[in-house]
Amino acid sequence: MSFTFRTLATTAAIAFALPAAAQNIEVTGVYARSASPNAETGAVFMQIVNNGEAADRLIDVASPAADLVQLHTHSEGDDGVMKMEHVEEGFEVPAGGTLTLERGGKHVMLMGLNSPLKQDEMVPITLTFEKEGDMALEVPVDLDRKPGDSMEMDHEMDHDMEHDDHATDSE
Repeated sequence: MSFTFRTLATTAAIAFALPAAAQNIEVTGVYARSASPNAETGAVFMQIVNNGEAADRLIDVASPAADLVQLHTHSEGDDGVMKMEHVEEGFEVPAGGTLTLERGGKHVMLMGLNSPLKQDEMVPITLTFEKEGDMALEVPVDLDRKPGDSMEMDHEMDHDMEHDDHATDSE
């Protein structure tokens, strides 16, 4: 094995072991799942850390893995029944704070999956922030993770991050 190949392989391994990060935004603990092998919907969960001095806002999300991708939350209706709803204005990521997208709360909803989510496969998604722009992620599918399992599993996860401060579309 040549020195150049080993150097590139080592660099890639280190890069994929780290959380995805933009200038001020860092994404950790990201994973996707569906409720069953034949489900037509899935969801993506993560923690978004804003290391900046100003608040930002997650305003859009896109993925070629589904026909429709939206930011969702759960709310209680007048009848006491919990329901999911699209959050068009997105979610604030406070300065120096963390936005948690988790089961039973805020999350990315994948509707009309193009193929079933399979354990350990990767799902490409692009997060769009009001100030930071686009951040592309490769999200691992983890069908075994239970609610409340640690969101901090970065050493076991692969991330691919691209960032463009001047992006105008969310693909």
